[in-house]
Order: sequence, then structure tokens, then C-alpha cells
Amino acid sequence: MVVLKAGWTLFCECVAVPPRLRGPVSLANRASVRLAAMVSERSRRPPAASGTLVEDASGQRPFMRGIMVHSLMARGVSFEEAYRVANLVRDKIRGRPLVRRDELAALLEGEFGGRLEPPPLPLARPITVVDRRMRTPFSKGVLAQSLLAAAVAPDEAFEVAQELEAELVRRQLTEIDRDALRERVAETLEHSRGERVAARYRTWRAFQDSDRPMILLLAGAAGVGKTALAQEVAHRLGIARVTSTDSIRQVMRIMLSPELAPALHASSYDAWQALPGLADVEDRVVEGFRAQAATVSVGVRAMIERSINENSHIILDGVSIVPGLIDFARYRDEAHLIFLAVATLDTKAYEARFEARARRSLRRPPHRYVENLDAILRIQDHLLELADQHGVPIVDNTRFDESVLSILRHVTETLRKQGGFGGA
Repeated sequence: MVVLKAGWTLFCECVAVPPRLRGPVSLANRASVRLAAMVSERSRRPPAASGTLVEDASGQRPFMRGIMVHSLMARGVSFEEAYRVANLVRDKIRGRPLVRRDELAALLEGEFGGRLEPPPLPLARPITVVDRRMRTPFSKGVLAQSLLAAAVAPDEAFEVAQELEAELVRRQLTEIDRDALRERVAETLEHSRGERVAARYRTWRAFQDSDRPMILLLAGAAGVGKTALAQEVAHRLGIARVTSTDSIRQVMRIMLSPELAPALHASSYDAWQALPGLADVEDRVVEGFRAQAATVSVGVRAMIERSINENSHIILDGVSIVPGLIDFARYRDEAHLIFLAVATLDTKAYEARFEARARRSLRRPPHRYVENLDAILRIQDHLLELADQHGVPIVDNTRFDESVLSILRHVTETLRKQGGFGGA
């Protein structure tokens, strides 16, 4: 019994059991001690990751693949390549309790040779961007985002943001005026990317102080890629609200029965089948489409007016946005309204897009689109004819990235003309 008590006391000291639990060896004591032992063991165990610690002059920390991926991306490596190399390094050091940082550097050098960019300069102290209203921390990400709106490609935007950050660090600035920073960005763009890019940036930055919202309308027949373009353009412009006329039509279907609005409950290309009165009309497909669009345009006007009342930017896309069907001139003094038509002029590419949609979505049968391609093309021809009549620019969505940049260029150029926002 004495030996048991001595062993019990020694065990309590080893696992740091609190004095209040060091009583007789009862069942409750044993349960509490087991819990205390587990907690003590976990507190001594290094954080779980690969099980390997990385050592440098500042101490030891667990090797984490995610940190290596982030570090490589900051040095110009693509995500896919950074992820591949981080996995490779993890496998090479697996099972080792400790690895020096210079060993990791040597492994990376062996993978990349001299292709790695130098690590980004550290910010010795925070840099604050100030204007008459607020003070905000300098953000390379925010700066890169603003460049996307000027139709600068994402990789180029990040590169310019890195250049500006490095310059601020070299100048040892802790504070910079917002207008001075924007002008420095514009000058950098002008020297490296040309006057037009700099002008687009100046236009978009000046527009941020506008007291009127921007409303971007993307019209087009089914399947031309309007929604994908709308979402990508919204991301680059920093616009949170994106709405499709498909969503508006779905809400209106709940409110209006097939008896009240039969064309509303069909697709754009077969709406004529719900309207018996079109049996003798020369182009039943187009007339049925226009009947449906006329009903949905009520919801489109509601979205535009809500955006104006809330002074919030919005991108609207959809087949029911028809040139000439809505009098957009009435909103000229209340919003910066920009109208574009999206098309796919290559019939084979159009059909391939529907087939690709078929493979991606089992709940949205694509064979209906392929079977009705002739009707869809007739609607597209009608929309393009109206766009030409009403002076609406047309984007031929053959290459997605080029279409995005084309829309962004048109947005900034229209803002410059309509509102006189900066630019050359």
C-alpha cells in the first residue's frame, strides 16, 4: 500500500495533477487523472501538421504545407505549381522530427533553379492611406482589385500592386495621401502599360465619387454566356449585385398564373406555343419571345428603379433585355446606364456550348437547346438587328477573357463620355 501511494504521488507530479486531486486512489481520482494526463500530453506535443518542425534563428515551428504554398505564390508561382512542390517537399521530409530552414530553401532551389522571384519586401511598419474623410491601411489586394476595373489582366494587376508596395517600402513611408497614391498608380500604368490603360484607371477611380449608380445591362439570346460574363465583370468592378432576367421571370411566374401570362411560363424560344393567336404570324418564334420579354421587362424596370433609389450599382443580364423595349433614356439623369448585347456569331461554337452545358448539368436537359438551336439563332438575329438600330454595341463572346476585357473597356469609356470622369 505504501508503494502504491508513493507511485501515485510520483505519477501525480509527472502529469502535473492539481493538489486537490491528489487524494486516495479512488475511481473518481483515477478518471480525473486520466483526463489530466491526456491534457498534459497534448500540451507537450507539437502542433499536428506533417509532424516535422522547421528550425531557424527565431526558433522552431511546425512545417505547414499551406504556408509554403502561400509563400511560393507570393514569389510568382502559380497555385497548381506551388501546391505540387509543397506536396513534394512534404514527402521528402516526412518522418524527420526536425529540418533546418536552409534545407527547405535548398529543396525549393532544386525544384525551381533560378526561376523563383525574390521574396516580397516586408513592410517594416504599417502604411496608412489617408484622405479628408478616413484613414485606412494600405492593401496590395485592394489596389490590385481597383486595377482589374481598368481592364488590366489579373496577373498584371498583382504585378503592378507589388511594384507600388515595394516603392512605398523603399521610400520608408508610413503614410500617403489617397489622391497621391492613385496618381502614382496611374503614372506607373502609363509608363508600363500605356496611356489608355492609365486613362481607364483614372476614369474608374474618379467614378467612385459619383452620386449616381452604374447600371450595366447585358442582353443576348439563350446560351451566349451572359451570366458568366456578368459575374466575372461584377467581380472585377467590385459590384455585389448581379441579377438575371431568368430570376425575375421565375418570381413573376409565381405571381402570375399561366392563364394570366401564358408566355411567361415557357422558354424564350418556345413561348409562341403558349400563344395560340400567333398561329398565322410570319415569325411566331420572335413574336412569342417579344411577348414574354414585354412581361419580364416590368421586373427589369423595377430592378433598375430600386438600384437608383438605393444608389447601388447593379449588373442585369438576360434574354428579356431587348433594345427598344424599355425607354432607358428616362433614367439618364439618375444613373449611368450602360447597355451591351452579347452574341455568339459562330454557330458551331454556339452548339458546342450547349453540349458542354449538357455534360455539366443533368437537371437542365441541354438537348432542348440543341433541338431548338434554329429558333434561338432567330432570336439572336432579331436582338442583333435591334442592337444595330438602337446603337447598342455588340460583344462577340468567342473568347471569354477577351470578352470580359472588352466589356470593362466599354464601361470605363462610357463613364468617361457620360460623366467626364478623369481619363484622357
